[in-house]
Amino acid sequence: MVPREKPVALPLDLSGRVVFVAGAGSVGPGWSIGRASSVTYARLGAQVCVVDRDATSAAETTALIRAEGGTAHTFVGDVAVDADVVRLFAEARECFGDVDVLHHNVGIGQVGGPMETRAEDFDRIHAVNVRSLLLATQQVLPAMVDRGRGSIIAISSVAGIRYVGYPHLAYSVTKAAVAHFIRMLAQQYAGNGVRANTVVPGLIDTPRIGSTVAKMFSDASLADAKVARAKQVPMGRMGTAWEVAHACAFLASDAAAYVTGTELLVDGGITGKFV
Repeated sequence: MVPREKPVALPLDLSGRVVFVAGAGSVGPGWSIGRASSVTYARLGAQVCVVDRDATSAAETTALIRAEGGTAHTFVGDVAVDADVVRLFAEARECFGDVDVLHHNVGIGQVGGPMETRAEDFDRIHAVNVRSLLLATQQVLPAMVDRGRGSIIAISSVAGIRYVGYPHLAYSVTKAAVAHFIRMLAQQYAGNGVRANTVVPGLIDTPRIGSTVAKMFSDASLADAKVARAKQVPMGRMGTAWEVAHACAFLASDAAAYVTGTELLVDGGITGKFV
């Protein structure tokens, strides 16, 4: 009888890997996807580059990691600015070495359809959501190709797949572009050992909904807005930042060694709904 192959990287293990998390802070108290992902990577043994344009918020994420005995360093800058991107990655390489995993967790939006969206606002949102992914990818690809290994993970949204109940044109279009960017990248570099995948969160309970999204669901309290949002999901609840982070950790690890060019939905079934 031929013995079974030993499973690779189960449980998940990122020991010795350098993970660059762009958008690792949070817009308010609590667990954003970027913050939860950063902590998750560190718990799996990774050295985490905690990157955000909000220095205070980034430092909070780093402190959470270090409090658990993990390894992290704060890097402050705007990934939509060319000079900042070059500097951030140079600093990251100086601190930890080449990046093994790029986690692109960047996204801004503006409510409005085509008649309410100014061209300059559309360009600004595209620069942050899509152009920044290009800039970051250009920084990590050469070393990944040289090593024959690397994982690029971009955070999109169900808004990039379907209408989510209110006009969110610029955000939705750019999040759709993120997913297709990753598909193209995955195909071109699959033979070089570089994997690229998109995680597509659904309605996730993060600090962001209190400042922007919740008002689209209710004119009452935040609590009422959360209830209204949860009712939209087949599973009957919003997701957590941790549930998205765990999907990202899988894609970052060797357990996903044969996974590239795909979109992993973390949405409680909402994308499959007819109405």
